[in-house]
Amino acid sequence: MQFEQIEPVNNDLDALFETYGDMVYRLALVRTRSIADAEDVVQEVFLRCLKNNPVFQSAEHQKAWLLKVAVNCSKTLLGSAFRRHSVPEDAMGELVSEDDSPDSTVYDAVLKLPEKYRTAIHLYYYEDYSVKEIASLMRTTESTVKSWLHRARGMLKETLGGEYDV
Repeated sequence: MQFEQIEPVNNDLDALFETYGDMVYRLALVRTRSIADAEDVVQEVFLRCLKNNPVFQSAEHQKAWLLKVAVNCSKTLLGSAFRRHSVPEDAMGELVSEDDSPDSTVYDAVLKLPEKYRTAIHLYYYEDYSVKEIASLMRTTESTVKSWLHRARGMLKETLGGEYDV
Protein backbone atom coordinates (compact mmCIF):
# COMPACT_ATOMS: atom_id res chain seq x y z
CA MET A 1 0.00 0.00 0.00
CA GLN A 2 1.30 3.41 -0.92
CA PHE A 3 0.84 6.28 1.52
CA GLU A 4 1.09 9.81 0.34
CA GLN A 5 4.28 11.42 1.53
CA ILE A 6 3.13 13.68 4.34
CA GLU A 7 5.53 14.82 6.98
CA PRO A 8 4.32 14.12 10.52
CA VAL A 9 2.83 17.19 12.17
CA ASN A 10 3.89 16.36 15.72
CA ASN A 11 2.88 19.32 17.84
CA ASP A 12 0.69 21.43 15.56
CA LEU A 13 -2.87 20.33 16.34
CA ASP A 14 -4.38 22.67 13.73
CA ALA A 15 -2.21 21.20 10.97
CA LEU A 16 -2.92 17.69 12.23
CA PHE A 17 -6.66 18.36 12.13
CA GLU A 18 -6.38 19.94 8.69
CA THR A 19 -4.51 16.90 7.36
CA TYR A 20 -6.45 14.08 9.04
CA GLY A 21 -9.71 15.54 10.33
CA ASP A 22 -11.84 14.37 7.40
CA MET A 23 -10.36 10.87 7.52
CA VAL A 24 -11.10 10.52 11.24
CA TYR A 25 -14.61 11.92 10.73
CA ARG A 26 -15.40 9.47 7.89
CA LEU A 27 -14.28 6.51 9.99
CA ALA A 28 -16.26 7.74 13.01
CA LEU A 29 -19.32 8.27 10.82
CA VAL A 30 -19.08 4.76 9.42
CA ARG A 31 -18.73 3.26 12.88
CA THR A 32 -21.39 5.30 14.70
CA ARG A 33 -23.81 5.97 11.81
CA SER A 34 -24.64 9.29 13.41
CA ILE A 35 -23.37 12.72 12.45
CA ALA A 36 -23.50 14.01 16.04
CA ASP A 37 -21.72 10.95 17.44
CA ALA A 38 -19.09 11.12 14.70
CA GLU A 39 -18.41 14.75 15.58
CA ASP A 40 -18.06 13.77 19.25
CA VAL A 41 -15.59 11.03 18.33
CA VAL A 42 -13.51 13.43 16.21
CA GLN A 43 -13.42 15.90 19.07
CA GLU A 44 -12.35 13.17 21.50
CA VAL A 45 -9.63 11.88 19.16
CA PHE A 46 -7.98 15.27 18.79
CA LEU A 47 -8.45 16.04 22.48
CA ARG A 48 -6.56 12.83 23.31
CA CYS A 49 -3.88 13.86 20.85
CA LEU A 50 -3.57 17.20 22.62
CA LYS A 51 -3.48 15.56 26.08
CA ASN A 52 -1.09 12.71 25.23
CA ASN A 53 1.11 14.72 22.85
CA PRO A 54 2.41 11.58 21.11
CA VAL A 55 5.66 11.69 19.15
CA PHE A 56 5.18 10.22 15.70
CA GLN A 57 8.02 8.55 13.80
CA SER A 58 6.34 8.96 10.41
CA ALA A 59 3.18 10.06 8.65
CA GLU A 60 2.07 6.41 8.53
CA HIS A 61 2.49 6.13 12.30
CA GLN A 62 0.56 9.36 12.77
CA LYS A 63 -2.32 8.21 10.55
CA ALA A 64 -2.46 4.76 12.17
CA TRP A 65 -2.47 6.29 15.67
CA LEU A 66 -5.36 8.59 14.81
CA LEU A 67 -7.39 5.79 13.20
CA LYS A 68 -6.77 3.45 16.13
CA VAL A 69 -7.87 6.13 18.61
CA ALA A 70 -10.96 6.81 16.44
CA VAL A 71 -11.85 3.10 16.50
CA ASN A 72 -11.37 2.97 20.28
CA CYS A 73 -13.34 6.18 20.93
CA SER A 74 -16.26 5.05 18.78
CA LYS A 75 -16.21 1.64 20.48
CA THR A 76 -16.32 3.36 23.88
CA LEU A 77 -19.15 5.63 22.76
CA LEU A 78 -21.21 2.79 21.29
CA GLY A 79 -20.69 0.60 24.36
CA SER A 80 -21.48 3.27 26.95
CA ALA A 81 -24.13 2.55 29.58
CA PHE A 82 -26.10 5.61 28.49
CA ARG A 83 -26.21 4.27 24.94
CA ARG A 84 -27.27 0.78 26.04
CA HIS A 85 -30.11 2.09 28.24
CA SER A 86 -31.51 4.82 26.01
CA VAL A 87 -34.08 4.62 23.28
CA PRO A 88 -32.24 4.45 19.94
CA GLU A 89 -32.83 7.28 17.50
CA ASP A 90 -33.08 6.72 13.79
CA ALA A 91 -29.41 7.54 13.17
CA MET A 92 -29.69 6.64 9.52
CA GLY A 93 -32.16 9.49 9.06
CA GLU A 94 -29.32 11.93 9.60
CA LEU A 95 -27.26 10.33 6.85
CA VAL A 96 -29.82 9.97 4.08
CA SER A 97 -28.45 11.82 1.11
CA GLU A 98 -30.38 13.51 -1.65
CA ASP A 99 -27.75 12.22 -4.07
CA ASP A 100 -28.77 9.12 -6.03
CA SER A 101 -25.35 8.58 -7.59
CA PRO A 102 -23.91 5.05 -7.57
CA ASP A 103 -21.31 6.08 -4.99
CA SER A 104 -23.97 7.27 -2.54
CA THR A 105 -26.08 4.16 -3.12
CA VAL A 106 -23.14 1.88 -2.37
CA TYR A 107 -22.05 3.97 0.61
CA ASP A 108 -25.58 3.95 2.02
CA ALA A 109 -25.52 0.15 1.73
CA VAL A 110 -22.15 0.08 3.51
CA LEU A 111 -23.59 2.19 6.34
CA LYS A 112 -26.31 -0.41 6.87
CA LEU A 113 -23.80 -3.22 7.48
CA PRO A 114 -23.02 -4.35 11.04
CA GLU A 115 -20.27 -2.25 12.66
CA LYS A 116 -17.29 -4.59 12.23
CA TYR A 117 -18.12 -5.20 8.56
CA ARG A 118 -18.64 -1.56 7.65
CA THR A 119 -15.44 -0.59 9.48
CA ALA A 120 -13.42 -3.21 7.61
CA ILE A 121 -14.97 -2.20 4.26
CA HIS A 122 -14.35 1.49 4.96
CA LEU A 123 -10.72 1.00 5.94
CA TYR A 124 -10.03 -1.35 3.03
CA TYR A 125 -11.80 0.45 0.19
CA TYR A 126 -12.02 4.08 1.31
CA GLU A 127 -8.80 4.49 3.29
CA ASP A 128 -6.70 1.96 1.28
CA TYR A 129 -5.52 -0.04 4.27
CA SER A 130 -4.27 -3.59 3.82
CA VAL A 131 -5.82 -6.56 5.62
CA LYS A 132 -2.75 -6.71 7.88
CA GLU A 133 -3.05 -3.03 8.81
CA ILE A 134 -6.79 -3.34 9.48
CA ALA A 135 -6.13 -6.35 11.71
CA SER A 136 -3.64 -4.30 13.70
CA LEU A 137 -6.00 -1.32 14.00
CA MET A 138 -8.95 -3.51 14.99
CA ARG A 139 -6.86 -5.71 17.32
CA THR A 140 -7.80 -8.92 15.57
CA THR A 141 -6.25 -11.45 13.20
CA GLU A 142 -5.81 -11.12 9.46
CA SER A 143 -8.05 -14.13 8.85
CA THR A 144 -10.84 -12.46 10.84
CA VAL A 145 -10.55 -9.31 8.73
CA LYS A 146 -10.62 -11.40 5.55
CA SER A 147 -13.80 -13.10 6.82
CA TRP A 148 -15.39 -9.74 7.63
CA LEU A 149 -14.57 -8.42 4.16
CA HIS A 150 -15.88 -11.57 2.49
CA ARG A 151 -19.14 -11.51 4.46
CA ALA A 152 -19.57 -7.77 3.95
CA ARG A 153 -19.11 -8.15 0.19
CA GLY A 154 -21.75 -10.88 0.21
CA MET A 155 -24.17 -8.70 2.16
CA LEU A 156 -23.54 -5.77 -0.17
CA LYS A 157 -24.05 -7.96 -3.22
CA GLU A 158 -27.36 -9.15 -1.79
CA THR A 159 -28.45 -5.64 -0.78
CA LEU A 160 -27.49 -4.03 -4.07
CA GLY A 161 -29.00 -6.88 -6.08
CA GLY A 162 -25.94 -7.52 -8.21
CA GLU A 163 -26.15 -4.03 -9.73
CA TYR A 164 -22.62 -3.22 -8.65
CA ASP A 165 -19.45 -5.25 -8.80
CA VAL A 166 -18.39 -5.61 -5.16
